[in-house]
Amino acid sequence: MREDRDAEAGDAIRRTRARGTGRNPGRARAGASTPPSDEANRVARNQDLIGQMTERGNMNAAWRKVRRNGGSAGIDGRDMEATLAYMKERWETIEAQLAAGTYRPAPVKRVEIEKPGGGIRKLGIPTILDRVLQQAALQVLGPMFDPQFSERSYGFRPGRSAGQAVEQARKYQSEGKNWVVDMDLKSFFDEVNHDLLMARVRRLVKDKAMLKLIRSWLNAGTMVGGLTESTEKGTPQGGPLSPLLSNIMLDDLDKELEKRGHCFCRYADDCNIYVATQRSTQRSGERVLASITAFLEKKLKLKVNHLKSAVDRPSRRIFLGYSFTGGKSSRIRVPKESVQKVKSKLKRLLRKARGRNVKDFIEQTLNPVLRGWTSYFRLSQTETFARVLDEWLRRRLRCVIWRQWKRPRARYKKLISLGLDPQRARKSSFNGRGPWFNSGASHMNAALPRKAFAEMNLLSEYDQLRLLRREI
Repeated sequence: MREDRDAEAGDAIRRTRARGTGRNPGRARAGASTPPSDEANRVARNQDLIGQMTERGNMNAAWRKVRRNGGSAGIDGRDMEATLAYMKERWETIEAQLAAGTYRPAPVKRVEIEKPGGGIRKLGIPTILDRVLQQAALQVLGPMFDPQFSERSYGFRPGRSAGQAVEQARKYQSEGKNWVVDMDLKSFFDEVNHDLLMARVRRLVKDKAMLKLIRSWLNAGTMVGGLTESTEKGTPQGGPLSPLLSNIMLDDLDKELEKRGHCFCRYADDCNIYVATQRSTQRSGERVLASITAFLEKKLKLKVNHLKSAVDRPSRRIFLGYSFTGGKSSRIRVPKESVQKVKSKLKRLLRKARGRNVKDFIEQTLNPVLRGWTSYFRLSQTETFARVLDEWLRRRLRCVIWRQWKRPRARYKKLISLGLDPQRARKSSFNGRGPWFNSGASHMNAALPRKAFAEMNLLSEYDQLRLLRREI
């Protein structure tokens, strides 16, 4: 069935070639009012980025990528199947509009989510059609821009990861760079200046139809409460093209840092600069912070969050969820703030466990979260946090089980069935204390030891971490 749908998608998004000159007639109307030079016309013709974007194989790959990612519908309400049907019916018109530079995307749907550290993150969810088109454009534009990016840019790039950025940060510290300038950009994705961004896109993109398409996505607007709000700045998070555009915008920052000889790691809008002077002091870091802040605010028109940006020891800052132990032999560690975030998430999940089979809940709900979290933090060179988290989670599960037993008499019978002697079981069941107290008491630890949760297939963070560390 899936193969049939892929074949249908391929037929639906096939290229529509114009006859005669071999060019889409709409392309001739895409020029500016001032006639471009012969060289500019030649470069634009040779690029034909819209043609590469709408090529059947590229569009098929974009469709599969968007389908794998899933996600909700945009403001048009069309799901995957409805979007496929729409594209089959309207593709020739859509492609002609893309080539002519007249395609107009739908406004994005505003979705607000809570940030882990407090505040609201605004997402803009495009329609599935626009997500497919943005993904197709990304597959063409990404290979053009990526080789130009800095070696110290790690976010949203093929073959690069947050883990590599953290490892590089540790290496800087081992070289004696013991002060970090932690830059925090205020609402970066909401503040990007469209004109400045497009000027940087035009450094490599000469195809006017592609430039118009990118501009139309930036200016698509946002649907809020049934009303469309104009977007005069920003690149809404939620579309496949947004991460590339953010890297294009911040590449000027990377080049400026390289020109000044700074050691830095950047992952999207998270940037750490490690001070490299013969006698590193906090004052030299503050000079770097002031200078780079002026560059960002004056040249790139971005806002620096002065409350969150700071010059400090790396061991007192958090970078991409990690921190460090400090010193020349600095090790990567997981700070208590990151542990607290996953605890908060697990607490919310555990509220849904009441009334469910605990073993099924562990396998279907808890383990995927634990596996993903441990996989991300596998770089940690300290392990105490994992032991503490394991103990906390087992106690939380004992609390859930104690609540499920409900009445003292039922608890009495369950404790006996789990191996407690009757006298101890009776005393514990009728002690009148609350679930949290009993979940940490010796009788519940004896009735449900670590082995009992292992038999329920509960993943151990500590065991997982040690296993993943051996694979690095």
